[in-house]
Amino acid sequence: MKRVKSELSTGRRFKLSHFLLGLGGLYLIFIAFKFPHILEIAAILSGDDTYDGLGGKLVGDVNDADLSKTLVNSVYKDTYHRKLEDNLNQDAPLRPSKEPLEEGKGGIQPIKPLQHRYGRITGEIMRRMNKTSELSVLERMADEAWTLGLKAWEEVDKFDGKEIGQSSLFEGKPESCPSWLSVSGEDLASGDRLMFLPCGLKAGSSITLVGTPRYAHQEFVPQLAKLRIGDGLVMVSQFMVELQGLKSVDGEDPPKILHLNPRLKGDWSHKPVIEHNTCYRMQWGTAQRCDGLPSKDDEDMLVDGHRRCEKWIRNDVVDLKESKTTSWFKRFIGREQKPEVTWPFPFAEGRLFILTLRAGVDGYHINVGGQHVTSFPYRTGFSLEDATGLAIKGDVDVHSVYATSLPATHPSFSPQRVLELSPKWKAYPLPRRSIQLFIGVLSATNHFSERMAVRKTWMQSSAIKSLNVVVRFFVALNPRKEVNAVLKKEAAYFGDIVILPFMDRYELVVLKTIAICEFGVQNVSAAYIMKCDDDTFVRVDTVLKEIDGISPKRSLYMGNLNLLHRPLRNGKWAVTYEEWPEEVYPPYANGPGYIISSDIAKFIVSQHGDRKLRLFKMEDVSMGMWVEQFNRSRAVQYSHNWKFCQYGCMVDYYTAHYQSPRQMICLWDKLSRGLAHCCNFR
Repeated sequence: MKRVKSELSTGRRFKLSHFLLGLGGLYLIFIAFKFPHILEIAAILSGDDTYDGLGGKLVGDVNDADLSKTLVNSVYKDTYHRKLEDNLNQDAPLRPSKEPLEEGKGGIQPIKPLQHRYGRITGEIMRRMNKTSELSVLERMADEAWTLGLKAWEEVDKFDGKEIGQSSLFEGKPESCPSWLSVSGEDLASGDRLMFLPCGLKAGSSITLVGTPRYAHQEFVPQLAKLRIGDGLVMVSQFMVELQGLKSVDGEDPPKILHLNPRLKGDWSHKPVIEHNTCYRMQWGTAQRCDGLPSKDDEDMLVDGHRRCEKWIRNDVVDLKESKTTSWFKRFIGREQKPEVTWPFPFAEGRLFILTLRAGVDGYHINVGGQHVTSFPYRTGFSLEDATGLAIKGDVDVHSVYATSLPATHPSFSPQRVLELSPKWKAYPLPRRSIQLFIGVLSATNHFSERMAVRKTWMQSSAIKSLNVVVRFFVALNPRKEVNAVLKKEAAYFGDIVILPFMDRYELVVLKTIAICEFGVQNVSAAYIMKCDDDTFVRVDTVLKEIDGISPKRSLYMGNLNLLHRPLRNGKWAVTYEEWPEEVYPPYANGPGYIISSDIAKFIVSQHGDRKLRLFKMEDVSMGMWVEQFNRSRAVQYSHNWKFCQYGCMVDYYTAHYQSPRQMICLWDKLSRGLAHCCNFR
């Protein structure tokens, strides 16, 4: 029996040793296959960027010839915006020359590009290690945008120049411009209640709408419930007739050139009312309300000789009747009695109406049933040719729409007509000396007219012409290759565009802000860096004076500051608790225009390079976070001023926001006459 036990014990040991030997063999095979990869990572972690194994180049090894093939698809790119002006080939996204230069204490020296956007490991190796699952939602979104952007740029490189010349986008394809259009109610309903006006309107054009207002329905108004006014339920019957322009940015509503809103049951006044307004970049102008009382008939208040608001019958307004004696006396002396004609509110529930909207010389005129009801003067920033769409929404059944006396020629929407290719609008090369201020302007690929308006106005300031201030546009790529191709031509000609090779998205605006900081500290030697939007008008000389009032030894964060702002938890601009768990944001300056000192910008670039920078989809809040973090180690002077306008414009503004290209020209004209006055929608 002992002998049998001994044999069994020996057999077990034999099987276990074979198993361990096999496991060791598998481990050696695994090491053999992974050894080059391990050496690659070890080389990177040791700071050696010369390793070129497995065909995986590091960012430091990228040269101009094979840039498009070797750019790393990561959130933290480092070479995407280097010196457009210094490249002989300006047809590619900004990248460094082989030895970009900067002016330092020791004279002209090479600029050292930042390395290792994923800490010490590049994005290419991160993907091979399958680390993308550990990235945040914003980082994964950016990673995807880089991948799509690089593909889009490769398509632009393959895009034939002749093809651009034949493109309707650049050359302005002659569209059909019918003199009249008609749409039935059924066709309008099937097309989202939108009628396309291919060539806009002209003076004398008219649109006739035949419809029937629906009967009122109940709606719950939370504001009334909070005020404990009844149960918060109100009866509502209203509709909107809107002349709309072309959408400027994805995610925004198109501009409303004319917003006509009859409210049959009234609003807060509880009386029938007709409201007019305009809206640009989702910001409303000052409303014009007609409530049944006649407007002033002063000459400056008339629109083509018509009152802005006509009178209609109101139960709460009773005219004083003449006494019998006064009436008898007037008849006795032979004074002519002119009967006063009064009209009811022009719209009624369930009753057919015929509304005619006519474009006059000074404004729009609205007639209902042949009777003039309201007139609305044209507002600065819009033109008749901009009105390329008619939208009808709300509680109305449309039977038919007719548009007559339409323009015979197509408006100037094509970039070829917007972009004025004149040498006087070209940017100067980057100076090789220190400058006072660098201004980075966030823009979008199809914002040709906005960029051209900036070039013609505040970019002509004396401080910019003297190279004390440098301005550059920062633009990401568009899904349409034709748009990117035209952007490429625009950048090559004007020399003032920094092309960022990722697909543009609202959530990734923060990456453009980081690019502005990098450009400001690496491509130019600027004491201060300013960020603004392409619909922001900047009084450059005034901004410089404001900066001069701050000690150069102090770190600066200047703008229209927000304190203790709470994130919105619902609605279009909602922020989830996962995105922002805190109850309030740190102090931050509004995005349309703010300034930081160069030491803060260098801190941001450094933290970004070490992958320690917290990214948030709202770029102005992100900047507030970064400045707050910098403030822990070095005191920052927070400088607040309302004149960095967040919404629109104010007298003696420093920056004015939501300014259309035509408003830009108007502001510049006033400024040239020494008037810092607004060109508001009045």
